[in-house]
Amino acid sequence: MKRPPFHHFPFLSDEKVLLRQIEPGEVKDIIDISFYDAKKASSVSEALQMLEKIYLDYANGESIHWGIVDKTTNIIVGTCGYYRGFNYECGELGCVLIPQYQGFGFMTHAMQLSVDFGFNTMELKKIIAITRAQNTKAIDLMQRLGFLEMEKTNDSTLQFQNINKYTSLR
Repeated sequence: MKRPPFHHFPFLSDEKVLLRQIEPGEVKDIIDISFYDAKKASSVSEALQMLEKIYLDYANGESIHWGIVDKTTNIIVGTCGYYRGFNYECGELGCVLIPQYQGFGFMTHAMQLSVDFGFNTMELKKIIAITRAQNTKAIDLMQRLGFLEMEKTNDSTLQFQNINKYTSLR
């Protein structure tokens, strides 16, 4: 399995989105979707501290975090990536989108690229995603991407899993 850090930070792209590393100067534009360990940033300063932790996690081989850029406007519309390490050749995929950009297909494209990268470049054997049971949009997304619901926990979260080589929906 190939894990971060890579010789060059991976840029992933298709006709709709570009996935790339977030720069400190861009944090102010995504503060509303800046999270670390499930805690939301409450200020630009706190979001910058979180970004530094994200950079460190990447350097330590524990995660990879991309900004999702709309290729027509060059605006960051969300984030996605692999978080919490890669034990047992497994990656946990997570994502968040700025609300005004929901419903335009950005996340479907970003997650397709992320899943392809996980299986084909990182050589993961399994990819999981966890969401709240009431998050129907995330559940629909996971199902469109070929993930199967595996487990419902006591705190009303669902775990999805994709263990097959991914076939692009495009």
